[in-house]
Amino acid sequence: MNIDQLLNELRREGIRDERVLDAIASIPRELFVPEAQQPYAYENRALPIDCGQTISQPYIVALMSEALKLQGDESVLEIGTGCGYQAAVLSRLAGRVTTIERWEELSQQAQKRLTELEIDNVTFLVGDGSVELSTEERFDAIIVTAAAPALPDAYRKQLKDPGRIIIPIGEESTQSLMLYQLKNGEWKTTHLGGCRFVKLIGKNAWQPFAD
Repeated sequence: MNIDQLLNELRREGIRDERVLDAIASIPRELFVPEAQQPYAYENRALPIDCGQTISQPYIVALMSEALKLQGDESVLEIGTGCGYQAAVLSRLAGRVTTIERWEELSQQAQKRLTELEIDNVTFLVGDGSVELSTEERFDAIIVTAAAPALPDAYRKQLKDPGRIIIPIGEESTQSLMLYQLKNGEWKTTHLGGCRFVKLIGKNAWQPFAD
């Protein structure tokens, strides 16, 4: 499968935001997977990467990106850098992206890839993504690319009003992709479908090294 075939499949699966589709078209997914996985880079499925993690299925990347309804000037917090692919896509959709990863090796690899792609609006952090950042900054949107048993309070505190959080919530084996919207102090929750992500490891999620 090539990028054009993948984009057609994403459209068939319901992705309508052309900005999201253009962003996915602009990021070479094969650069974000190990060499052995590169022949499968444009298949619509998750693939293994280093440190026992995965690069998300392109449909899920598109769905989560579309759900944030970014216009181009927002600040976005990503929890779970992984290989950097989702951050690269977000870099085309938002004004600025801050991404945090607990595996320093993955963070360094992702930063190198984005530098090679001349993407300069992404800030990389290493640490526990389930706790509130030391900065007092608040974000227009928060995207979590690992599953938590519940929504950490830290994310509510770091979100602007209005703002959106998208996160997989559930058990270790299966989760629901949830959208939390804050407007005028009121929260609205929307279920976007079933999914399966790696676990969010941290103080306010699954306990460190419990996997």
